[in-house]
Amino acid sequence: MAAAAKKPVFNPYLPLWEFVPDGEPHVFGNRLYIYGSHDVYEGSIYCEAPYTVWSAPLDDLSNWTNHGITYTGKEDPFNDNGKHRMFAPDVCEKNGKYYLYYGLDTADTISVAMSDKPEGPFHFYGHVHYSDGIVWGKKPGEHQCFDPGIFVDDDGQVYLYSGFSTSYEVMERIRKKLPPELAENFSMTLDGSDVVRLDDDMLTIKEGPYPCLPGVANSAGTGFEGHEFFEASSLRKFNGRYYAIYSSVNGHELCYAMSDNPMSGFEYKGVLHSNGNFGLSEDGKPEFNYANNHGSAIELNGNYYIFGHRHTGRSQYQRQGVAEKLTMNPDGTFNQALMTSCGLHDGPLPAQGKFPASIACVLKGPKGAVKADEKTDYSQSPVILLEDGVSYVANLRAGSIVGYRYFQVDPDHQHVELALSVQNLSGEPAIVEVSFTPDGEVVASLEVAPTICENLPEKRDSLNLGKSDSDCIQKRFQTVHAGLDLPDEAFALYCRVKNGGPIDLFGFKMS
Repeated sequence: MAAAAKKPVFNPYLPLWEFVPDGEPHVFGNRLYIYGSHDVYEGSIYCEAPYTVWSAPLDDLSNWTNHGITYTGKEDPFNDNGKHRMFAPDVCEKNGKYYLYYGLDTADTISVAMSDKPEGPFHFYGHVHYSDGIVWGKKPGEHQCFDPGIFVDDDGQVYLYSGFSTSYEVMERIRKKLPPELAENFSMTLDGSDVVRLDDDMLTIKEGPYPCLPGVANSAGTGFEGHEFFEASSLRKFNGRYYAIYSSVNGHELCYAMSDNPMSGFEYKGVLHSNGNFGLSEDGKPEFNYANNHGSAIELNGNYYIFGHRHTGRSQYQRQGVAEKLTMNPDGTFNQALMTSCGLHDGPLPAQGKFPASIACVLKGPKGAVKADEKTDYSQSPVILLEDGVSYVANLRAGSIVGYRYFQVDPDHQHVELALSVQNLSGEPAIVEVSFTPDGEVVASLEVAPTICENLPEKRDSLNLGKSDSDCIQKRFQTVHAGLDLPDEAFALYCRVKNGGPIDLFGFKMS
């Protein structure tokens, strides 16, 4: 019997109802594991859910397994029986044990949990401390411990990276959001990240801390200017070189530096990923609603990938993991990855079949993409919403554009029928134009009649949909069709709203 065909791999790579940002990818055995924070859709703050682990076989990165809740943190003596949220973790393996390093929202220490299996469950193991027993982060004047990155070198030496380094403006903004008991002693460093070397118990600091990557206070003349360290420490090793990956003070970008030493000598090399596609968009402006970013790079099946996250909804609190292929240059440097809809697919998606609208990699309103923030006015901006488990693009108005990169045509099926599943909430007919470039020639034009549904209130606002069953959600969407001649080479697909709206896009099909 022939093996079943593998499904396409989209961005985001996990199910569209899942929100695992800050993803640290690791290969253990023949599987890829993702460790990250855990957001809640329509949550009011970061990381409201306990840790979960997902994994996929290396030979089929479309086949993800959810291992459930793997650590709650309630065993941690600093966690007051689970009252604190757990921020971005990282995991390593040493002598058959798996160690999970994480920080709490108190943001001053690093805790460790341990498991016999890479998927957990994990159990509290201890706090990173000095040889005299004092917990790292508790000495007066110490830098803030935050976003731990753990790395085991080929010789078995273990290195831990940490830090949160920002500007005075951001520091004060964060302080104002904290409860009074936390704000009183809240402090940050502006001079970058730290690194320590751990002893074999994976808890005791054997050497350090030493400064690692510079922040805004000490970047002059270093080459890091404009891309100084902010947070999200992660260390990887490729071809004998060390790569320090981090989120810069610009927030939306993951940058990297290289060295021949895991503890020092890092030189800034560039941007790996921007969740607004800054630096690669045709007009220099963001192509997607952007904000903080966190992730790391990994080699999979002979290819390099950068893992980060994107922003959905109407705040920064429902983030989803994305991945993009990287190109390594002969000198070991990487080129910045373009935001796509295909991610881990290892090439363009086949231009046949059904595609969910929420795998968009371009999402702009009449005035462009916006910074994802609860204070942002989303009235004219398209967003990705989740209603009763159904994810879709909402609030496309005249001048909005949603885009998908890339597809590869089947030479025997170069002419296809394109079907869009949409709803038109404007009460008037609307036109959706299709093109292969953001502002290119219109290759199809589809008229979308006003949506009529007995379960749809007369003045239903696509940004405040309320609750209904998923069958009604899908019934609200109508299907409009147009013939389409596809290019010979890999192509992108863009849908522009010419007039009318708001329009919501559920998905599309090429057949």
